[in-house]
Formats: sequence, C-alpha cells, structure tokens
Amino acid sequence: MSGAAAVLTPAEAAAMRRAGRLAAAVLERLAAHARPGVSTARLDALAEEWILAGGGRPAFKGYRGYPASICTSINDEVVHGIPGPRVLADGDIISIDVGVVVDGLYADAAVSVAVGEVPPAARRLLAAGEAALAAGVRAARAGARAGDIGHAVEEAARAAGFAVVRDYMGHGIGRRMHQAPHVPNYGPPGVGSPLVPGMALAIEPMLVEGSPETAVASDGWTVVTVDGSRAVHFEHTVLVTDGEAEILTRPA
Repeated sequence: MSGAAAVLTPAEAAAMRRAGRLAAAVLERLAAHARPGVSTARLDALAEEWILAGGGRPAFKGYRGYPASICTSINDEVVHGIPGPRVLADGDIISIDVGVVVDGLYADAAVSVAVGEVPPAARRLLAAGEAALAAGVRAARAGARAGDIGHAVEEAARAAGFAVVRDYMGHGIGRRMHQAPHVPNYGPPGVGSPLVPGMALAIEPMLVEGSPETAVASDGWTVVTVDGSRAVHFEHTVLVTDGEAEILTRPA
C-alpha cells in the first residue's frame, strides 16, 4: 500500500461515483448468475464483458500479475480466488470481488452469496458478514479514525459468534487501487489514521466460522482458512463525509 491518504477533488469524486455504480451493477448481476452448474470462468467472462460495455476497465486484471477480471472465492477460500473451470455446486458459498476503473478512478466491491440451498449455519455467516460491513460503514465518518471502523466490524462479528480475518484488511482507494490508510477489521477504537471529508475507503470485512488463521494456496493468490472452515467477504467503497459515509458501490 503506497502513498499518503488522498482527499478527492469534486471531479475525482464524480468519477468514483461512476466507477462505483458500474462495480455495483456488475456485482449485482454476477450474484444473480452464481447458480449451480455455472463455472467461475463464466462469471469472470461476464464481468469483463459488462465492465467494458459500461465504459470502465477491470481493475484487477494484470494487477501485480493477477490473471482475471474478478476474484471468486468458494467456501473455505477467503479472498483472491482465481476464476477457472470450477463449477459451482448446490450448497456452496461464493465470494465475488469486483474492481473497476473509470476515468482513472477506482472502485472496489464484494459480496458473498449462497449457491442454491445452504445450511442454516452458512446463512448465519452470510448475515453476519453483511451486518459487519454495515457496522464498519456506519463508523466511517469525519472525525473518527480507521481503528473505529475495525472495532465496529469486529464487535459485529463477535456478537454473531464469528471471527474476523486479521491478515487482510480494507484500504484507501482513489487514483490507485490500494493506498493509505490501512482499514483493519479488528482492534481498539480511537487509533489509526484520522478520517476526513473527501477520503475514499474500501471497507471489507472477512468473517470465518472457525479459526481466523489463513494460508495462501499453491496458485500464489487464493487465501484459504487453515482449518477448512467457511469464510465470507463483503466490501463497499465509501466516501467519508461530515455525516454518514456515502456508499459509492451501493446497487441502484
């Protein structure tokens, strides 16, 4: 993660809104296509088609050598899963992460969804991930600190009986995909970078059913839970304001 935290100009904020709307629309359509029998490669192809048709470009493709337009992480895969021939099965949970660039500005969003019918424990995990993201977004306001977001996320996860992954976290975003500040998903409030109006953040809780310990798979990208427990990943790009954060990747 490089550079200092940036405050967007009005023109940059407008471009990020366009990028955010496109990312949200693509993510919503991908979630609807995540059904039994569909391959993750198919989801990736659709994402690239829709991003380009919407006037953007895929932010992930080629980033540090990443080979695809989206990340697709299934069951015990936490983040950075590479799309390929794997076919979704009834009972899977898939986390889909989308990055978009429009006019040089980035937006990043993720959602985890059930594929077909999943057990009640998996549905509780999905609901907890959504609640943790909502808590983090509520904490992102001018005058707060990045640690306030992490504290809110962790408290929401714990209240639901789940743990947060500590090895990966959210980040500042704008003219680069990853920039300052770090946005953790755990820890005490009142620490970390101050939040100021015009700062853009990618808030992305990752919750697990079991141990939060992770490892990187042999492909060099896919992050998995060491104990094989299920994981979920939710993310919004937000713009800090004097009041509630503006969610740039909220579906229309």
